[in-house]
Amino acid sequence: MLELTPILQPDEMLKTLTLLKGCKRIVMFGHRGPDGDALGSNLGWAEYLRHLGKQVTIVMPDMEPDFIKWLPNIQYVKHYCNDDEKPVIRKAIATADLLCFLDFSQLKRVEDSTLIDILQKSKAKRIIIDHHLDPDIHNADLVISRPKASSTCELVFRLIYQLGGYDKLSRSGACNLYCGMMTDTGSFAYNSNDPEIYLIISLLLKKGIDKEKIYRNVFYSFSQNRLKFWGFLLNERVTFKQGGKAAIIAYSGEDMAKYKFKRGDGEGFVNEPLKVRGCRLSISLREDTVQQNVIHVSLRSVDDIPCNIIAKEYFNGGGHLNASGGELKCSLQEAVRIAETAIEKYGDVL
Repeated sequence: MLELTPILQPDEMLKTLTLLKGCKRIVMFGHRGPDGDALGSNLGWAEYLRHLGKQVTIVMPDMEPDFIKWLPNIQYVKHYCNDDEKPVIRKAIATADLLCFLDFSQLKRVEDSTLIDILQKSKAKRIIIDHHLDPDIHNADLVISRPKASSTCELVFRLIYQLGGYDKLSRSGACNLYCGMMTDTGSFAYNSNDPEIYLIISLLLKKGIDKEKIYRNVFYSFSQNRLKFWGFLLNERVTFKQGGKAAIIAYSGEDMAKYKFKRGDGEGFVNEPLKVRGCRLSISLREDTVQQNVIHVSLRSVDDIPCNIIAKEYFNGGGHLNASGGELKCSLQEAVRIAETAIEKYGDVL
């Protein structure tokens, strides 16, 4: 019988229990551009903390994409980009006993200098729960970092399970955690070979979640404009390099405006070139629609092609072996040249 491996070592278990016991007011955060994993992990962890009698506030720096606005209890998430909610958020941080940073491990991922400054000045204890590389261990009282995990939602489930909270996990909480695991693994197409992941899924299914409906809510809820936009990108904005072993996708603010682009409409497109036989690396370059000369970069790869190293070396970023991101401060044309240089350098391993 397969058993879940404890996520916490004895000393981490003691520290976690001590931190949770010693706090009453908790503020939780996800990274800028929250995805299914950031939201799902925050919502799932918040449910557990509320069962412990804690006062919990969830904060996201900006708005989530439309395709995950259906998540249970998402209406309780506050957004720092909303001027009406800023005073409430600031008050919550000022009175918090504990801050929880989920699905990011460095404050720079908040990408709001004012909010970062407020968080740095807070005297509250801090917990980081994340599965990305290079956690800021000096910025937290407890760091639960497991880069080999499929998602932060997986980590949160394992925490809840080990802390004895599974029995009280609701169907809504299970739905949020499953959604984050699903979206962060491309519907379990990558970073999901650990057999225990499927034990976790079975335990979530026992809570009554409808995984087919969750899949439809995420992937079958887009607009006609989004479908046409993807067709345009496939036809006009994908360039293959190195004999088809790598691809660059580069699209501008003008391209997005033409198809009435909404947040999330480009989500997952970076994976499309990898569907072509022989393609092993895909780099997406998206022009920021607000800031001039800012390019958002996503990288995906297969096998042992090191997205994280390429992202760090060329795109001021990082991440996982097969899924990473970054940002460039230059024109879209210059970003394409940088991507071409990166592909040329790594041509021997493609």
